[in-house]
Amino acid sequence: MTESVDERVGRVAFNSDGLVAAIIQQWDSREVLMLGWMDAEALRRTLSEGRVTFWSRSRREYWRKGDTSGNIQLVRGARLDCDGDAILVEVEQVGPACHTGTRTCFDADDLDPVVAERQA
Repeated sequence: MTESVDERVGRVAFNSDGLVAAIIQQWDSREVLMLGWMDAEALRRTLSEGRVTFWSRSRREYWRKGDTSGNIQLVRGARLDCDGDAILVEVEQVGPACHTGTRTCFDADDLDPVVAERQA
């Protein structure tokens, strides 16, 4: 028997604010694109609608990635980590993922100078 969306959402260990970190990854290249936050309803919408929905902590509202920018994220898969407190959402990214206009939010600053020196 297939698990319902509500049963899948029920397995998530949301934090004390009712949120879970959602790591967004390009499904085919495995490139990490961004991190967002979801509550149970945002996750339910993401799994049901096939488009990524987040909870905006600053605006205190739901936002579906790409509704204003056109840079949508089509869900290809979703996985819960071993502790249940983080989600990996595999997407087909259309356009840039970052609000700055870059492909990924993780190409701005290398925190590890040793790694950066090895790559030079």
